[in-house]
Amino acid sequence: MAIRERVSGNEAVAIALRQVNPDVMAAFPITPSTEIPQYFSTFVANGKVDTEFVAVESEHSAMSACIGAAAAGGRAVTATSSCGLALMWELLYVAASMRLPIMMPVINRALSGPININNDHSDSMGARDSGWIQLYAENNQETYDNFFMGMRVAEHPDVMLPVMSCQDGFITSHAIENIELLEDDAVKKFVGSYSNEIDLLNPKHPVSMGPYDTPFYYMEHKYQQVMAMRNSKKVILDVFKEFASLTGRNYSFFEEYRMEDAERAVVVLNSTAGTAKAVVDTLREKGEKVGLIKLRVFRPFPSAELAKALSKVKAVAVMDKADSFSDCGGPMFTEVRSACYDLENKPKMINFVYGLGGRDVQMENIIFVYDELKKIVSTGNAGDTYRYLALRE
Repeated sequence: MAIRERVSGNEAVAIALRQVNPDVMAAFPITPSTEIPQYFSTFVANGKVDTEFVAVESEHSAMSACIGAAAAGGRAVTATSSCGLALMWELLYVAASMRLPIMMPVINRALSGPININNDHSDSMGARDSGWIQLYAENNQETYDNFFMGMRVAEHPDVMLPVMSCQDGFITSHAIENIELLEDDAVKKFVGSYSNEIDLLNPKHPVSMGPYDTPFYYMEHKYQQVMAMRNSKKVILDVFKEFASLTGRNYSFFEEYRMEDAERAVVVLNSTAGTAKAVVDTLREKGEKVGLIKLRVFRPFPSAELAKALSKVKAVAVMDKADSFSDCGGPMFTEVRSACYDLENKPKMINFVYGLGGRDVQMENIIFVYDELKKIVSTGNAGDTYRYLALRE
């Protein structure tokens, strides 16, 4: 039976952690993820979990401790944001290459510099090619649900990859919303126990982890990571389906909102989808054929599925809350555009970089985006494909 509760996104993650009761949590505080280890350390102190909580001196050390715990066969978790994630950079690749199913909530925040503590996606997007699966959440309910589903995917024997579960700093991490919590027993049954047959403490299967890899083997080992990421697509859908049977909440690689006959569409991540949905409803009431796609899984990237969803659309705007400094568009735009490259009737596509450093995106901003798409549909000319939204000239 679902439990109705009002909690912030960070508290929802901490509750999920309590319900899972991992073997090790290693963490270092950084805004806006600090509340997660803060809440969880209270559960540890009150005896509600028997997790070994390791208060480390940096985020680099936090990931190092998680790698050690996971390599020893334990269930390991941490949480971070922004520059904390950047400080882990070296270890992100190590965790993925060692095929360790570490679960890490990432509370999205702008990277320095200039110093900024507010939300954008530059942190997790900067780590998009580190070998981690990436899930994104629009609201607190999705944040809570993603933790359980992400852990199941990470620990699947056909995957064995670490997972980032991302939500928008302050916008959802600190905002209180009504959500439905699962009962503890239901969580334990869904997540299950974790037992890795290959670990450093298994005397029947001695292994060496993290060794120097010569040119004779390095590519083969990287290819194994590629295959694990490819395998994760089926596992993700299977886990999502099982979670839906438990909760009635249906998830997929992305959510299609009023896309059935849409001629113009916007592609977004995370909390901006809520504002964009309100805009879609407003424009639909005026008879405009507009729709929205909210990506939920960015790694692995659902290229074929997304291309199919956009195949009937005339014009698309991809909204990136991060920039690539490539002069070719933001990270999500280049992936979406590439996915649609082989379509027989490709939609015209433009990119809007927006909301950097926490700049607000309002309904009128997204209405402007749909208006720009209307011009493209009427003229057949996309114009400048790489644009900034609500930028002061």
